[in-house]
Amino acid sequence: MQREAFIVKQRHLPVRLTDVDPLNHRTKSKAVQTGSLVPEEMSSQVRLRLLPSARCLFDEPVQVKVAGLRSRQVVTLRAGSTDERGVLFRSSATYRADETGEIDLDRDPSLSGSYVGVEPMGLLWSMKADTLHQQFQKMNSLNPHVVKFSVHEEESEGRILAEETNERFLTRQGVSRLPVKEGNIRGVLFTPPGEGPFPGVLDLYTFRGRLSEKKASLLASQGFVVLSVVAYGYDDMPRNIKEVHLDYFEEAIEFLKKQDKVASKGVGVISLSKTGDVALSIASYLPDVKATVWINGCCANTALPLYYKKSQIHPALMFDLSKVIPTDSGASIVRYVMKNPLAEENKASLVPIERAKGHFLFAAGEDDLNWDSKAYMDEMVARLKRHGKENFESLSYPGAGHYLEPPYGPYCPSSHHWIVGAQVLWGGEPRSHAAAEVHLWKKIQEFLRTHLSCDATRSKAKL
Repeated sequence: MQREAFIVKQRHLPVRLTDVDPLNHRTKSKAVQTGSLVPEEMSSQVRLRLLPSARCLFDEPVQVKVAGLRSRQVVTLRAGSTDERGVLFRSSATYRADETGEIDLDRDPSLSGSYVGVEPMGLLWSMKADTLHQQFQKMNSLNPHVVKFSVHEEESEGRILAEETNERFLTRQGVSRLPVKEGNIRGVLFTPPGEGPFPGVLDLYTFRGRLSEKKASLLASQGFVVLSVVAYGYDDMPRNIKEVHLDYFEEAIEFLKKQDKVASKGVGVISLSKTGDVALSIASYLPDVKATVWINGCCANTALPLYYKKSQIHPALMFDLSKVIPTDSGASIVRYVMKNPLAEENKASLVPIERAKGHFLFAAGEDDLNWDSKAYMDEMVARLKRHGKENFESLSYPGAGHYLEPPYGPYCPSSHHWIVGAQVLWGGEPRSHAAAEVHLWKKIQEFLRTHLSCDATRSKAKL
């Protein structure tokens, strides 16, 4: 169906996250109970609330409300969070209370600050570091994303009136996390609680050679068994690889299918950026791949030649660094550096996606400055149509940049590019990009559930 929308086995025991529900709305963590301020420093009348709870999953919205202010009082709301490297990200917005002294971010517009207008989650996605070209790093799922919200007077040098801490967990209670080091596979397996059966998903997202657990842990919290694997070198794997082998991902899929709770008749694959073309090849050459999510990738095999069964199946589509465009910010635009995959000399790098038996979900940010994802998506849609295929959906997001992630994390306009080896602009307008992340994350889950049917009897037979 075609649619377009706007927008080693080791002696490791799985870690169950957690034996005590981290999202129990009746419980407060020590940080939330004690805060970091002496009580007399804050107004005893002003109250800052995060609803329905100050503890939630990373991809869940919260309603921010302030009460106890003077009628029509102007205050500044601030948010701050430190990432895994110790880099502080923060945002602020000015609001005017209503006649009753209340502010509701679901209703009231920001008058100035990191964003303007009605943006219920604006304080989260607009957070940025004090220094340029920083990407918020939340790779490990074991600890929550902690955000400190506070209300400040406009006068009195911004005296704090109230504060609250939002703990945004990457896993729901009972989700198990198992590091995997078996054969050639390096990654982490996330399994939901319960007997299952559950759909199985292979997550290919690798950040600068490091494993990112965000998507995998959040999908497991929604009822998927997810194996997140490292694509380009990890621990005892070579870092400076010169080629990619499909055999590695075939091994990972077989490992995933053998898990007791995985009963889907086929597995799903989710990808972003360079791993997008890897996902296309997995879907086109390997069996049992029923659903593939491609986000801001390329239609051709890029950067590294692709091998299967010791034979090269695609050369690498390369880039021309002379087409890098420097900017005054110190970050460059690399949108035009990739060579044309449709040029005769580069056609061998194109992935024959018409061979795929499963379904595709393509998603492209129209303002992607890493490369022209929208053009690559349009080429793939045209290719499938030429072959009489209708096994795809395509989503195009105006104003969205390259890094389309699970929603409500800080928007990243620029950071270090691991292939180019320099700071680059990723594109996108913050508000539009944040809206695209919310929409896409829901679509991904709907797509995977639709195309990864489960067979309960298969799960029982494994036990």
